[in-house]
Amino acid sequence: MSFVSKPVVLIAEELSPATMDALGTDFEIRNTDGSDRDQLLPALADADAVLIRSATTMDAEAIGAANNLKVIARAGVGLDNVDTQAATEAGVMVVNAPTSNIISAAELTCGHILSSARNIAPANASLKDGQWKRSAYKGIELYQKTLGVIGLGRIGSLVAERMKSFEMHIAAYDPYVTAARAQQLGATLLSLDELLETSDFVTIHMPRTPETLGMISDEQFTMMKDSAYVVNVARGGLIDEDALGRALDAGQIAGAGIDVFVEEPAKDLPFFKHDSATVTPHLGASTEEAQEKAGVSVAKSVRLALAGELVPDAVNVAGGVIDPYVRPGIPLTEKLGRILSAVMKGVSVSAIEVVVAGELAEKNVDSLKLAALKGVFTDVVSGQVSYVNAPVLAEGRGIETRLSTTSDSPHYRNTITVKAVSANGREFNVTGTLTGPQQVEKLVGINNYEFEVAIADHMLVLEYEDRPGVIGTMGMQLGDRSINIATMDVALRADGAKALAILTLDSALPGGLMDQVADAIHAEKAAEVDLEETVR
Repeated sequence: MSFVSKPVVLIAEELSPATMDALGTDFEIRNTDGSDRDQLLPALADADAVLIRSATTMDAEAIGAANNLKVIARAGVGLDNVDTQAATEAGVMVVNAPTSNIISAAELTCGHILSSARNIAPANASLKDGQWKRSAYKGIELYQKTLGVIGLGRIGSLVAERMKSFEMHIAAYDPYVTAARAQQLGATLLSLDELLETSDFVTIHMPRTPETLGMISDEQFTMMKDSAYVVNVARGGLIDEDALGRALDAGQIAGAGIDVFVEEPAKDLPFFKHDSATVTPHLGASTEEAQEKAGVSVAKSVRLALAGELVPDAVNVAGGVIDPYVRPGIPLTEKLGRILSAVMKGVSVSAIEVVVAGELAEKNVDSLKLAALKGVFTDVVSGQVSYVNAPVLAEGRGIETRLSTTSDSPHYRNTITVKAVSANGREFNVTGTLTGPQQVEKLVGINNYEFEVAIADHMLVLEYEDRPGVIGTMGMQLGDRSINIATMDVALRADGAKALAILTLDSALPGGLMDQVADAIHAEKAAEVDLEETVR
């Protein structure tokens, strides 16, 4: 009896018990200290997945040390500590939990706004130091003040909704939000300059990109009211830290609430000396609820990824949300890609097209193109092929890829065709469908021959001149080597001159037998299809 080991899931940082429960018992769970490179790199050697938070850096070196790695799961929102490009090139899926902390981050933002308005942090420190300074910590009301929200995404929208309950006026800057959406949130869209000039509180909720780094700096502080406060619970560096120190020194603004920093842990920054600057050590996601949601979310993604399924919210997979009606077509399409590669063996490809016909054409079927590319390359490249790097492999080989849809499907409710054009312009195609309540995967066409065969792990495809005795010869050749034929279907070309035989077999062919059968029947073309999963 052969022993099949479980996939290895490496836990590089402390995660909630609910995360471990969500992973289940299908994996071998190992633990390491992700912040210690000397521990992390050897621990990654045979890991299939690694779960991290913010203390573990998964850079090109770490990814290169993990030959079996299929998924990096960050139990949090940001991915600053993951080299997504290196992961994509290696075919490693990167997932995070983009919505896990939105409520926690929004609530902390509101807390910083309230704390700034009423000087809660410095008043607390002063009183505990034995001082009673009521007049020194006189604050302001939020009522009828203007809150400027930079970035009206998920967290910015939650902040706007919550602060409206204080009867604040909401202004917003977001070039990707429509006036209609802003109106739904009760916000007035302004330019960034207008927002800074008119707001009493400014809170920033933008991703950290080269364009947004330092977007609030010296010039922006000069536009703000000297009574205004600025809050950043999003990403370190969106507010220029040195410029913030200068603005507080000069009295250009009244105060700040900062939770995130360029370098963490942060120490002795210029604005730390100001009582009017309330700082917290990156607590945006530091609630029991957020951490549990993040861990459970990525644990579910890891299960999907290690089951070979497409994870629709993976950050480096452009598949989009997968409709339940589309999902059964993903494994079928991947198999069609593998069958096409077998039929085209040795032929140089210049273009690949996926054609989806029937009711499926009404859905988002982007994921089917990914599945087809993964199938096409699985048996023709030496490295790992995944939904992540399959498009990269096509691009690197100069292969044009297309996806087209049509409602016209005369013979079946839906069909999926994977086509390839060779370098000399010849077209190859393989078509499949799903039939019946059990959604049986059927192969219904190869290179315009029509038939209907249930897809099996082992298949033999032979094209030959139609004549008596061929089927008997094939059966004899295979029977002599103890290869059992499960099913056989023969399709004739329209003119009847040639035939295509599709045999499903109970086992793989021993080396050389395909060529032996092909020679015996004088086949013009022969292809062996082996879809059996490799068990490591």
